[in-house]
Amino acid sequence: MTKAELINEILKTKGLPELSKKATGEIVDAVFDHLGRAIKKSKRFMYPGFGTFTVRRRKARKGRNPRTGEVIRIAATKTVTFKPAPVFKKGL
Repeated sequence: MTKAELINEILKTKGLPELSKKATGEIVDAVFDHLGRAIKKSKRFMYPGFGTFTVRRRKARKGRNPRTGEVIRIAATKTVTFKPAPVFKKGL
């Protein structure tokens, strides 16, 4: 789903106030901006019934260049993982 498709689906939701596409897009942007900030600040974001986003560290490891076959060192990094809530996972 693209951002435009998400905005259109939100606009189709019954029971929400009538908003323009631009206003809905600004709300979506604000939600994801605050979600990203929360994950950076507390290393975790939990939304009941949906799931939990968590920052995890990946250790440094050895990899292989697929073109040359040369062994390379891949540096340690941080990544965000998602664990779905049991209710959400059951519905998949």
